[in-house]
Amino acid sequence: MAELVLGPLLRYVGPHDATVWVETNAACEVEVLGHRVRTFHVEGHHYSIVYITGLKPGTTYAYAVALDGERVWPEPESRFPPSTINTPHPKAPLKLVFGSCRICLPQKSPYTLNKEEHSCGRGPDALHALAARLRQEPFGHWPHALLFLGDQIYADDVSPDTREFIRARRDITEPPGEEIADFEEYTRLYRETWREPTIRWLLSTLPSAMIFDDHDVNDDWNISASWLEEQRAKPWWDQRIIGGFMSYWIYQHLGNLSPRELQCDGLLREVRQADDAGPLLREFAYRADRDAETCRWSFCRDFGKVRLVMMDSRAARVLKPGLRAVMDAQEWTWIERHARGEFDHLLLGTSLPVLLAPGIHYLEAWNEAVCAGVWGYWPAKFAERVRRRLDLEHWSAFQYSFGRLVELLREIGRGAHGLPPATIVLISGDVHHAYVAKASYPRDQRVKSVIYQAVCSPFRNPLDKNERRAIRAGWSKAGASLCKAIARTAGVRAPELDWRLVHGEPWFGNQVATLELDGRRASLRIDRPVLDESGEARLEEVFSIALT
Repeated sequence: MAELVLGPLLRYVGPHDATVWVETNAACEVEVLGHRVRTFHVEGHHYSIVYITGLKPGTTYAYAVALDGERVWPEPESRFPPSTINTPHPKAPLKLVFGSCRICLPQKSPYTLNKEEHSCGRGPDALHALAARLRQEPFGHWPHALLFLGDQIYADDVSPDTREFIRARRDITEPPGEEIADFEEYTRLYRETWREPTIRWLLSTLPSAMIFDDHDVNDDWNISASWLEEQRAKPWWDQRIIGGFMSYWIYQHLGNLSPRELQCDGLLREVRQADDAGPLLREFAYRADRDAETCRWSFCRDFGKVRLVMMDSRAARVLKPGLRAVMDAQEWTWIERHARGEFDHLLLGTSLPVLLAPGIHYLEAWNEAVCAGVWGYWPAKFAERVRRRLDLEHWSAFQYSFGRLVELLREIGRGAHGLPPATIVLISGDVHHAYVAKASYPRDQRVKSVIYQAVCSPFRNPLDKNERRAIRAGWSKAGASLCKAIARTAGVRAPELDWRLVHGEPWFGNQVATLELDGRRASLRIDRPVLDESGEARLEEVFSIALT
């Protein structure tokens, strides 16, 4: 009899439809709420994404999963509430939670930390604390989606169990050592990251949308042309990147699409028809790495009159000499088209923050200019080493794309396409701290939308003390002035918009953000996980603000 290996993951949920993703150990028919879909096969692994249609808005459906008619979920004697699909009502208030960067480590129990975890400084898991909150709240108070903004897995810093699996199958004295090497090892890492009971239940009952960042493949992934050239020269790199794209398409990307989009997806159609889709996906993954225009990882979701445009700021990069862009022209045209329209609120999701600490912004812009040769050959070589050492790779390090996005925000905020949104919120992760910055165009009073950069990171992987000092320096007036002066010597211009924190210092440690939208009103809250007297993790509010 077929068994459930991983999942169910509740992914897309709209007013009338939803998708549920599973991995099984054998070919079978998967059934959810009377909707049945056969699994597809990839190199010994079996997957299915079930389309559920005919749902009613604003309704809660408890669901089970059956394989070939045998019920396998919920598990017998489960201590968790039933998994549910809660369809949104287009006119009801909307609640979204978001964050990024969750490293997978073992836990003594679903909520407590053991001595090993204390010693490595990871702290309590924000997603465990979120799950604990949901178990105590009625369905009507639950978020409508959980947005993962990158580093869902760490291919270059694997968990202990995955490390043992790697050691058992190959020689770790040869590169890439104890890092992920291929598709098979990726499947094991996803399994361990999402299979822990509390996280498994959370993902089965809270819809999720995901976009990757560098650690989903490799630290500094696509930071520069020279980095990419060096990686592709390594004999193990092709299998790493192929496995990364294959597994991302299966485990993360498919669930970002609506049932209608899935039904129109030509690659998925071919995968379903193949006896083993491994060769097909390997060819696709290789082309996706070599030519960003092969596929589009960015996606769009509408929640009533709120639009979320999730932007790929990692795989679609252009790194040609003389032309650096966060994404290619085709992807940018798609972003522009979907960001324009009449919405109460526009959310632009990108794993990498657009508006960094001002000092860091100018440092990255200076570094890009020097790497391009504005100071000559040898300073460019030195600047490239600095770029990689300090991870100078955000939108600020792609000034061409940064400028285009700034102009797009201005255009939308003016109402060039109808009534401007009440808010435009850039939601991001990556930088392992949280902050909310308000942006404005000092020389353009026609911009009516209120613009924010909201960053929440990590779910579980905090910065050390030295890294925190560097972040604080970047937000300080002295740090910003110094870096701005240095950037000017390399010909860097000041941006057309200003931004500043709406609070004191940024927050460090593990955390999760909640964005609440009701009509044209909006508010945001940051919560952190703390341990109560019994050793269980719970969420504690750090900061909240009305955005409108």
